[in-house]
Amino acid sequence: MTRNSALAAAFAPHAELAAILLPHAFAADDGSHDASHLIRVWKNAARIQAEEGGDQRVLAAAVLLHDCVSVEKNSPHRMQASRLAAEKAEGILRELSWSEQDTASVAHAVLTHSFSANIAPETIEAKILQDADRLDAIGMVGAARCFYIAGRMGSGLYDPLDPLAEDRELDDKAFAIDHFEVKLFKLADGFQTATGRRLALERQQRLRDVLAMMLDEI
Repeated sequence: MTRNSALAAAFAPHAELAAILLPHAFAADDGSHDASHLIRVWKNAARIQAEEGGDQRVLAAAVLLHDCVSVEKNSPHRMQASRLAAEKAEGILRELSWSEQDTASVAHAVLTHSFSANIAPETIEAKILQDADRLDAIGMVGAARCFYIAGRMGSGLYDPLDPLAEDRELDDKAFAIDHFEVKLFKLADGFQTATGRRLALERQQRLRDVLAMMLDEI
């Protein structure tokens, strides 16, 4: 089995669809939005869908294409990333002769998954994708991704004089752990499904444990 086939197999029972969509799915140079991220989001989504329902094929396509346009976190165009990805996803699925209804469903899920876009998801598939993607931003993996992105952006780990920003403004562009308070700790309050909310509470505690252990060491 080739590497590409093995990656596609991780999206079972939609491996055939994954083999077609993976070449369009992500920017190869971003380790926070790569194949491993897509596989984790799919696992989260499949777990939620098993309890909440929804069209699994539409959900699989939405997972595979939700980051198909890459916009760096510090770009002034960051808020447009999900819209651009939704438009690209529509074009890809139309070329594959997907129905207009299913294409629109995937595009809506892609459009509304992003925290930056701040657009409410209306379908169960869109709600599941948003929850599944946000689960990957909290917990142990979320902490790892936060520090990875901080390195890409040239940020420090923390302010050595005031790590918890007790006497300064939070600045997650300058310090990685500021991002915990600026965004990551807020994510658990915005989950769309009951299953997602339950999983988010578990991962939220892990994220708090990571911060507590780090503070203990500095």
